[in-house]
This record gives sequence, structure tokens and C-alpha cells, in this order.
Amino acid sequence: MTATAPPVAPATGRKVSSGAGRGGAGRSGPVAWMVLPALIMFVVFGVVPLVGVLVLSFVHWDGLGAITPAGLSNWRTILTDSSLPHSIFVTFEIMILSWAVQTPISLLLGTFLAGRQRYRAFLAVLYFIPLLLSSAAIAITYKALLDPNFGLGPGLHLDFLTQDWLGNSKLAVGVVVFIVSWQFIPFHSLIYQGGVRAIPTTMYEAASIDGAGRIRQFFSITIPQLKYTIITSSTLMVVGSLTFFDLIFVLTAGGPGDATEVLALDMYKTGFMSNQMGPASVIAVILVLLGLALALLLRRLGGSTTASQQEGA
Repeated sequence: MTATAPPVAPATGRKVSSGAGRGGAGRSGPVAWMVLPALIMFVVFGVVPLVGVLVLSFVHWDGLGAITPAGLSNWRTILTDSSLPHSIFVTFEIMILSWAVQTPISLLLGTFLAGRQRYRAFLAVLYFIPLLLSSAAIAITYKALLDPNFGLGPGLHLDFLTQDWLGNSKLAVGVVVFIVSWQFIPFHSLIYQGGVRAIPTTMYEAASIDGAGRIRQFFSITIPQLKYTIITSSTLMVVGSLTFFDLIFVLTAGGPGDATEVLALDMYKTGFMSNQMGPASVIAVILVLLGLALALLLRRLGGSTTASQQEGA
């Protein structure tokens, strides 16, 4: 009678765990290498130009000649310039007005386009067309359409359109806000469309059973669930409005007078028309600081997404 061999304790657990550890460590390498190209692009096209602008804000340079140190003279020149508060005011005026116009319209359009009907997909493509057009081309087109002598109003004999839209300071600001909103509402509508489609349909079904109508569902379910989408969209609107240049430059060139002269346009005129790269760099640094402060403020108002219930969860 042969004795049976004693049972051997399986050693697969240790090998699998060690193998998994090696595999995990091996997988972290490719992930890091995949992030590296984006990091290099950010450093080359983001950090390096920002540092260069910061350095230029402390020197005298006309764009062609020798660079000489200037100390804080450029900063004193810009911060004591009487036109700076006006440019900041116009920038924030266009920012706030365009946000107030774009946000509700984008939210309503995004909610409407989130439906599953086929015709809504066609409308989504149709609404997206303005975003594909060049800002300079849009400005030229609207400038021709709003011409008080040969534009749309005189051509159709419509008195309410036959006005000096770009020659009146208040009307010019309104025209800029309208065109900016017309161009960028499609982009933000697309953001809200994705946010609405991420909301579970069970929430709407439960609300319908409780007797809530579409309007009540919109204010009680859709808007609260889109909290972080609204913060993201608002951040893009607010920070993006600091860089409005090409449309305003072609449309009004900052006029009439200085009614539409935003900070970005003031920076261009100072640097490339007056050949004062130092003061222009100071304005550029101010723009960066304003954008950073506004982005952090909106992020603070939105709260932390990790500590709260996320959309659609």
C-alpha cells in the first residue's frame, strides 16, 4: 500500500500578486510617456511664452532694436494710465453681458437638442454652423449688413434697422455682445446637450409619476443636475471673453471713440501700433492674472465635484 503524497500548499497566490504588481508597475510607464507629449506642448507653448511676456514687462523694447532694462517703469506707466480702468470696464461689460445672453439661450437650446427625435440632430448641425466661421469674416459680414447707407436696413427699407449701429457707443457695445453670443452659443449648447443626456431618465420618470410638468422638471431636475456643467461653460465664457480681439478689431477697431476698446485690443495697439512691447506685456500679464482669478473664483463657487454628487450619478 503506497502512501499518498502530502498536500502541497498552492503557491499561485504569491506569484499572481507579484506578477500583478510587476504588471502594474510596467503599465505606469507607458501612461507617463503618453502624458509627456502634452506636457511638452504645454511648457513650450504655454509656460515659456508666459515667462517671456513677464520678462518683457520689465524692459524697454520697440520690437526691433536693443532690449534695455526698465525696472518697474512699464508697470507704473500702465497702472497710472487713465485708459486702463476704462479698458477693464469695457472688458467686464462685454463679458457680463455676453454671459447673461449666452447662458440661458445655450441652456435652453442644449436641453431642447438633447431630445431623441431625428430632426433635432439636423437642427444641432444647423445651429453649430456659426462656430465654424472665422471671427474676422463674421465681423466683415455684419459690418456690411449694419451699414446705415448700403446695409440690410436701407436695402429692405426697414427704418428700425437703418441706424448708425457702429457709430453710437451704446449700440456698438450691444452689437458686439450680439455677434459674440451668436457665434459662441452653438458651442455652449453642445456642452449643455451632453450634460442633459447624462442625467438619468429615471429621475424624469419619477417626477412625471409625482405629477411634475416639464417646466417643474426643468427647474427641479435639469438645472440642479447641470450645476458643474454651468460652472464649466461659464468659465469658458468668462475667460474666453478676455481674449476677444479679432472680431472687435475688424468690426469697430475699438470705436466709436474708445467705447469698445477691450484690454486685448489695448494691448495690440500699445505693442504693435505704438511699438511699446514693455507696456503691452504688462497688459498681457494683467489679462493672465484676471483670467486666472476669474477661473479660480468660478471653481470656488462651484465647489468640489468629488465631495458632491456628480451629474448623472
